[in-house]
Amino acid sequence: MLSANSAKATDGYASRREIFGWAMFDFANQAYTLLIITVVFGELFTTVIVGDRGDNFRLANFLWSLALAVSYLMVVITAPLCGAVMDYRAEKKRFLLISYLATVVTTAMLYFVEPGYVIIGLLLIVLSNYAYSMGESFIASFLPELGPPQSLGKISGFGWALGYIGGLFAAGFTLVVLGEASADNFERIRWVGPFAAGFFLITAIPTFLWLKERGTPQPRGVSYRHIALNRVTTTFHELRHFKDLTVFLISLLFSMAGVYIIIAFAFIYGAQVIGWDESVRNIMFIIVQITAAAGALGFGWIQDQLGAKRTYQMTLALWVLAIIAIWATPEVTQWVNGRFGLQWQAQHVFLVVGCLAGLSLGSSQSASRALVGLFSPLAKSAEFFGFWGLANKLAGVLGIVMLGVLQTLIGLQASILLCVALFVTAMLICARVNERRGREAALAWEANSHINNYKA
Repeated sequence: MLSANSAKATDGYASRREIFGWAMFDFANQAYTLLIITVVFGELFTTVIVGDRGDNFRLANFLWSLALAVSYLMVVITAPLCGAVMDYRAEKKRFLLISYLATVVTTAMLYFVEPGYVIIGLLLIVLSNYAYSMGESFIASFLPELGPPQSLGKISGFGWALGYIGGLFAAGFTLVVLGEASADNFERIRWVGPFAAGFFLITAIPTFLWLKERGTPQPRGVSYRHIALNRVTTTFHELRHFKDLTVFLISLLFSMAGVYIIIAFAFIYGAQVIGWDESVRNIMFIIVQITAAAGALGFGWIQDQLGAKRTYQMTLALWVLAIIAIWATPEVTQWVNGRFGLQWQAQHVFLVVGCLAGLSLGSSQSASRALVGLFSPLAKSAEFFGFWGLANKLAGVLGIVMLGVLQTLIGLQASILLCVALFVTAMLICARVNERRGREAALAWEANSHINNYKA
């Protein structure tokens, strides 16, 4: 069991305290992704800051998707380059610190976004989400160093589970103190940005105290730009040796496109399609965090028993079921009421669907991160997780833009079925991945690298 004690590291891997410090970054940054992207500020931006301009919020939804897509595109361009520099100079913690401080500052500034201040709102979301997303890749790059391959599923799951617990704490404060995302409550709810920033600032401190930089810095003879371009170019040529990682990243591109759609639009969907009350929305806050934590922990254990690939595909099947349930909630509720003479409300049925979506969310994110860790040589972990970040955020660009455009044509409810196609495609592509071969390729590259360094 992982705990925050001072147990010593074994076989060169991290101590329990260091693993806890690493996982605390997941705990801390959930305040941003939950309160700003998924739940509160997204709804505030679409319904209050932009508002309904006679088009059933379609312009507001499109602008929200545009801001997220631009920030993810910036990650696509820069994440592999930063990862290459981090590996070469052994500066993972330095880059992580920069992204962390940038997220805190830009998130706090969301306080100044008032109704009608659309441009400044878009700009701050682009900047804060870019900084947050880069930090997500940076912290993930430490994973292969924390434990042996057979334990990475549990470690990754522990991080995600602790993250969702952090989200539960952040959501609890928001529900009790700040209230609903509405025009009438704007003067209180506008503090969601400073609160998320402060939560992230304080609770991530253990990460920087306990997480170690294990790499050996190479000489500074060349510029960061030269290091980044040279190493990334070399890695592109070497990808033929990492075929299973390459195929998996393509699969991840499709699956994460679906996940980012849900992260960005689930609570907007609840407000616009389901028409939920504030109390039901608040309960959904809690349900998603608890079930996502359970999914991350449970499937982390399953992954170490059955294998990362098989577990990842199981989580995608869960997602397909969850999306169909999300889409069908209004019609199923109406049919059940008519067939059995009941008085169920769609918003209450939607809470049950939220349990399935939460399990899918926690388990799929944990499994994908651990699988990349298994396929990554230690000396290239930051760079390979930079490509993981690239695949994730390119997925965000494609998924959110497709959903944003599609919902302007056929509405948000029908558009959500796009996710089913994305998850099924991801499952079909992942069928070509051979987990054992992928792990052996990483070990072989590591061995050859040591031999070449010894000869040099």
